[in-house]
Formats: sequence, structure tokens, C-alpha cells
Amino acid sequence: MQQVALINVVGLSSSLLSNKDLFITKWIEEKKLSLIKPVLPAVTCAAQSTYLTGRWPSEHGIVANGWYFKDECEVKLWRQSNHLVEAPKIWDIAKEKNPAFTCSNMFWWYNMYSNADFNVTPRPQYRADGQKIPDCYSYPPDLRDRLQEELGQFPLFSFWGPNTSIKSTDWIAKATMLVHDWHEPTLQLVYLPHMDYVLQKRPAGAPEIEKDLRELDHVLKTLIQFYEKKGVEPILISEYGINPVKKAFSINRVLREKGYIKVRVENGKELLDAGASEAFALADHQIAHIYINDKDKLEEVKSLLSAYPEIALVLGEEGKKKHHIDHHRTGDLVVMAKADYWFSYYYWLDDKLAPDFARMVDIHNKPGYDPVEMFTDPKKRFMIGRIIWKLIKKKLGFRTLMDVIPLDDSLVNGSHGCIDIDEKYYPIFVSEEKHVELQAIDICGILLNRIFPKGD
Repeated sequence: MQQVALINVVGLSSSLLSNKDLFITKWIEEKKLSLIKPVLPAVTCAAQSTYLTGRWPSEHGIVANGWYFKDECEVKLWRQSNHLVEAPKIWDIAKEKNPAFTCSNMFWWYNMYSNADFNVTPRPQYRADGQKIPDCYSYPPDLRDRLQEELGQFPLFSFWGPNTSIKSTDWIAKATMLVHDWHEPTLQLVYLPHMDYVLQKRPAGAPEIEKDLRELDHVLKTLIQFYEKKGVEPILISEYGINPVKKAFSINRVLREKGYIKVRVENGKELLDAGASEAFALADHQIAHIYINDKDKLEEVKSLLSAYPEIALVLGEEGKKKHHIDHHRTGDLVVMAKADYWFSYYYWLDDKLAPDFARMVDIHNKPGYDPVEMFTDPKKRFMIGRIIWKLIKKKLGFRTLMDVIPLDDSLVNGSHGCIDIDEKYYPIFVSEEKHVELQAIDICGILLNRIFPKGD
């Protein structure tokens, strides 16, 4: 067996490879770069599961970064159990070929409770006094302790939120090398998220993008040279590229204004009542799943959404089959924005009635993805002082809201999920071989052929 490292550089596309001075640009020029046709939806969980199973979302069931759990009448995003993926993963297939095969999953999603041998993933502690403590989950359990003894606490607040930086990506890369030194896995999956966030925050051409790209380049150089010295074959992949967007489209506000969405008021704030709504949208970047509880309204809702110029596709049953996303978790309709728009989850019509979690980093309570969580509210003065004061109160045991996130979706500059994009924003695959018309479902088989070059 050949040892392989699959390095997922999130957001990396040909559009970022013009600087010939970067290590990664020079390294890619010595290899073969292939473009991957984006899977629908081109979002983290769906793309990763497609790569690792060689199956479409219609088969593995990961139709977005979350979905409406119909039996619970609740929207849930960013679940972590690998049992949600309804197809064998690459490590399952490889272990059948050779029981000596081992796999290390470093921060790819659906990381928990899989048959991979060494796993690490973000998992904060939520304490009874309201504190959220940075931490991670691992298997074996003591792997987390060993890593944090060597590298310090996993920098969760640099992984997501207004404080995102290279720190979390650097920590993951260093942890990856330690795990490889300790366990020598046959396949190591590595997730490096840094550019994903930068490109959603910054306008195209912003000088900060070049700075962050150089920071990432330094991490990649260290990691790739580490693998090459050990005789491990490094392969680069991305889940999607980030294309510039000019505006958000508040799809739930459209449905709310037409009377389809129902809310309940708690403490003077509006909460989306998914189970009582005739129709609502789970907005996920440039894709939205429309769940219609009153099926008599389906054609009416489809006609309504099809009339908006910001929307490129409204898929019913035949369209979902064509795009390999027909699954029982999928919305009754699947809607794709035009390439320069994205879907905001906002459903309230008055910001005074927005729920408290709307102004917080709170990925598990929001009924949709919220990239505005990467910003602090520019309208509030002395933001650093506000945050410090709130943190002090939390440490003293007082409950307080970290309500520092704005309600301004115009701040977002990049997005993904759409498949009708320029090829310079396609996800990429960099290896020793050139692949033409590469599909996301091809990745699993290609990796197995690299690991078992003679079929052994």
C-alpha cells in the first residue's frame, strides 16, 4: 500500500494561483491540476461526503450542511455523527481490500463515531454557566489530550467567527503531522479552512487576500515537505471555489411576506416555527431547500420563486433526480441562486424582532447558514472593549449574550454552492495524474487506486 495524504484546502481554485512566487503555485506546476465539476450543492458536508463515498447526495444522504429533521420538526445544521452518511466511506472500502489499512481523519466533517482509526474534530464544551470553552473531540480519546499538551488548546475562536485567522489552520496542520508521526496512517485526511473564510469576508482583489494566501502557503509548504520526506504522496483537493457575490437574497422574507412562514414570539422575539409553517427555506450559501408542509402549496411556491431574477434554478422532483439530489432529506424544492447572489436565512421583517441568537455566533440555533458571523457589528463603538467586558462577566459566572454580530448581510463578499460558475472557481484536484472531466464521485476511486497501485 502507498501512503497518501489528501489535503483539503478549502476555497482553493485556479483564481488564486496567479502568484508565481508562492510555494504552492510552484508545487502545483510540477504536478497535474484537474478541475472538478462542482457537485450540487457545492457546500462542505455534501462535497466531502461525495468525495469520500464515491456516491451522489441522492445516495449518501448529505444534501447540505444540514436539513429539516421532519420527525422532530427542527432544522439542524453541522451534525457530527458519521452514521448520518448513508454509504460506505473510503476507509470502509479500503479495510475490506486490506485489513492493515488505517485512516486518520483530521477535521473533515462527520468525523465522530466512524470506522476511521484516528479522528480529531472541533467540539467545544458547553458549560452550565453559559460558557463555551474551546476544545476538540478525538478517537482514541487520549489523542485529544496528547495533542493539546503538545500544541495548546485548540483555537476554536480562530476556527470560526469574527476572530478567524491562520491560527486554527496552523494548529490543524501541526496536529496532523504529530498524528502521522505517532501512527503512520495509510490515508490521512486533512482539512485546512483558512481561505474559505477570508474569501467570504473580503471583496475580490482586497490586499488582505494576498496576505492570508501567503500565510496559508507557509503552512502548506511545511506540511507538503513533511509528507514528501516520509515517502507519503500528498494530493491537494478543494470542495469548491469562492466566487464574488454582490448581494444576498432573503428567501425566507419572500415566503414570510406571502404568508407561508409562521413564527412564535418568545421574550418579544420571533422564532421560526418550522413545523407550523406552510413553507420555509433552509438557506445554505447559494442553495436553499424549500420544505413545504402543505403540499397543496408546492406549485404555488415553485411559481413564486421561479419569477425572481436572483434565482437560477428551482428544482422539483425531475430536477432533483437530474442533479442527483433526490433524497428523503431534500427539500420539496431545491433552489439555486445565480452565481453573484447568495441566500440569507433571515425570516423576520423587523430587526427589532430578530431572535437573540441572530446577533451571536450560534451555528446550532440558526435555521440556516450565516456568514455574517464572521463580522463584528460596525455600528457599535468600542467593540473590543465590549467583547472583553462580556468575557469577564462570563468568567465570573454571569450569563451574558455575546451579541456582537451585525444584522447586515451586505457585508458578505463571496459565496459558493452554485454550480453555474466560471471554471476558475471550480474546485481543484492536484496529483501525479491528469484527469479530464473529473466528477466529485470519481475522487474515492482515484484515491483507492493510488493507495492500492497494483490492486493489492
